[in-house]
Parts: sequence; structure tokens; C-alpha cells
Amino acid sequence: MKLVTVVTEESKEEVGVLKEEGSVLLLKNAGFNYNDMNDLIINADAKELDKIRNAEGEVLKEGSYKIISPIPRPLQDVLCLGLNYKAHAAEAFNYSDAFEVKREEPIFFSKRVSYSQGTDSVIPAHADITKKLDFENELGVIIGKNALNVSEEDAEKYVFGYTIINDVSARDLQTNHKQWYFGKSLDGFTPMGPCIVTADEIAYPPALHIHTKLNGETRQDSNTSLLIHGISEIISTLSKGMTLKAGTIIATGTPKGVLMGMENPEFLKNGDVIDCAIDGIGNLVNVVF
Repeated sequence: MKLVTVVTEESKEEVGVLKEEGSVLLLKNAGFNYNDMNDLIINADAKELDKIRNAEGEVLKEGSYKIISPIPRPLQDVLCLGLNYKAHAAEAFNYSDAFEVKREEPIFFSKRVSYSQGTDSVIPAHADITKKLDFENELGVIIGKNALNVSEEDAEKYVFGYTIINDVSARDLQTNHKQWYFGKSLDGFTPMGPCIVTADEIAYPPALHIHTKLNGETRQDSNTSLLIHGISEIISTLSKGMTLKAGTIIATGTPKGVLMGMENPEFLKNGDVIDCAIDGIGNLVNVVF
């Protein structure tokens, strides 16, 4: 099941299910009452999700709505994995020794998100403070129930679903400040979408083709099975002594092919179109401006 947040012709944000041929069944039209996607994730149990999956009602036809980020206003910072594909770790180190990390434990950081825009939306260039804007296509994991001290064997039970996240990064801010929070947290740096695919739709652990095009040219081409630290390890490690609340968003890391990995990097500029795709989820397309 593909869950979306849309803006209707009445300029209202609504949660719905993406149906075949591009139509959307709004949950309210099927008798469900959820304020937003966070409300759904937190309060809908497995039985409720089955009811939603099989629900019927009047649908919105393609063209009568706009898909936005499935979670436009995350309840807390997005949790992120750094250097979680071997080939990307190598290209990052070649770019700057600020990325030199020699450890076996996963690298965690967070990313502030006041508002997440969706597909077919603008990524602000912030040209007044950064000249080295970069993209990172990542599999996003949505936690479906509060998780504390979860074993790796049980981690799958806590996954609500998956989405695509573009972890937009200002490389100059990231390296100059010797930490990643500021350079990854500017307004508009967390496009997400186009939907959340519920966990039952994707075999666990996900082995999905992840690929990115910049202005039509392939830049990233990998598979989520190549994560150094897999989803079970990530959830188990983060939940040791720290509650991951329902609705928590985890960005699992990006593969090789980001702009800083080029021999002579040419960073994003106005008009550039980034198409982040993960098979089974869809395409997250944004333009820099």
C-alpha cells in the first residue's frame, strides 16, 4: 500500500492511498479520521491498516491534487546514517579528510527538518551561504511503534514503511564546521516522497535498486542490500537506552555517485533537476532554485 499526503483543489492537506492509474482515495472519503500522516502512523494498528488497504470510496483523479511530502512536518529531527555504503565512504574521504572515519560502529547524526517538501518541488540553493550544494539519495525507514531496547531479530516488527529521502548537503558548511548538522539542516534540505510504501509490500531486509539522475544523466546506481549497517542493526543500536518514537524517520545513507565524489566536483546550480528513484517506491524529483 502506498500512502500519500496530497493538497486538494480546496488547498487542504489530506492523507490518502495511491491507487492504480494515479488516482488517490482520501481516507476521509472511506470513513477514516486521521489528522495527518503522523497521526496515522502513531495510531493505526495492523488491523486498521488492513481495513485501509481494502477500503473503497470516491477517489480523486490525477490532476485534481498535488502530492507533497508524505510527512511534511516530522515530529522530530530525522536520524541519519553517514558513510553507510563502502564506495561512498571512499569517495567522501577522497574529497576531504573531514570524512576520515576508521571505526566499525555506525555513524549517526541528525538533520533538522521544519518542513519537508515533496516531489516536483524546489530545493532552495541558499547561494548566499553555500557554493557546494550536493544531493544524496537515501532509503528512508519509518518507525511504526515506540522502540526501546529492540533486538536485531525483532527490529523488522517496528518498521511501518519506506520512503525516499534526498539528504541535500552543503559540503562547504559540512566540512568547514567539522560536523554535519548545520550543512544538512538548511530549510528545504529534506525532500521526501513521493509516498510511504507499507512494510508488508517489500521483502525484508529491502534489496532495492537505488538510482539517481542529474539532468537526465545517471549519477548513482546501487542497491540497498549493500548497506554496511543494515536496518535491523540500525534500529537495535539506536534503541538501546533511547526510545525511537512512532513516526521517527531514519535516513539509511547514500551510495556512491554524489557530486563531491567527482574528480573535479561541479556542484548543484539553479535549474538542475535531481531525480532520486528507488524501485518499488517511486521517484522523488526536485529542481534547484
